[in-house]
Amino acid sequence: MEKLRYPIGRYVYEGMTTKQKDQWISDMEKLPGQLREALSGLTEEGLDTAYRSGGWTARQVAHHLADAAMNSFSRFKLALTEKNPTIKPFDEEQWAETADSLNASPDISLAIVEGIYARWVLLLRSMERSDYDKQFYHPGEGKQIGLAYFLGFVAWHGKHHVAHINIAKERTNGQ
Repeated sequence: MEKLRYPIGRYVYEGMTTKQKDQWISDMEKLPGQLREALSGLTEEGLDTAYRSGGWTARQVAHHLADAAMNSFSRFKLALTEKNPTIKPFDEEQWAETADSLNASPDISLAIVEGIYARWVLLLRSMERSDYDKQFYHPGEGKQIGLAYFLGFVAWHGKHHVAHINIAKERTNGQ
């Protein structure tokens, strides 16, 4: 069950070197194409197949990636432009159960991910090293989160969920 829930392993932060930062930015730049590829060829049945028992469907995962992108990009920009902002958490489980997450075409969320990630990568490449030391407060976690940590998490998060979609795709023989 752990392998299905965390197919690429859990996120582990071990600091951010310049090489690691560049890799995470590259991972983010590639994510929209990887998401498009993972979704390609999926039928309605495939889109509505869960990657594991009790897990989200491929459709819900695609919409979750857009929800997360909108919230995470906002958190990043708040931390860059305000001193230690408190962010607004969102209930991912509840968002995944709304009508749009259950029924909408994933192409809608793919367009959101493509747009947000294109802007985000431009922003990331313009940042100074000291910008990654900035933080926001996450009241749901009860802790400060630095942008260096968060960049790594976002890069991991995208690959994590693309792997979920690929597992759902395998469960329906690529359809």
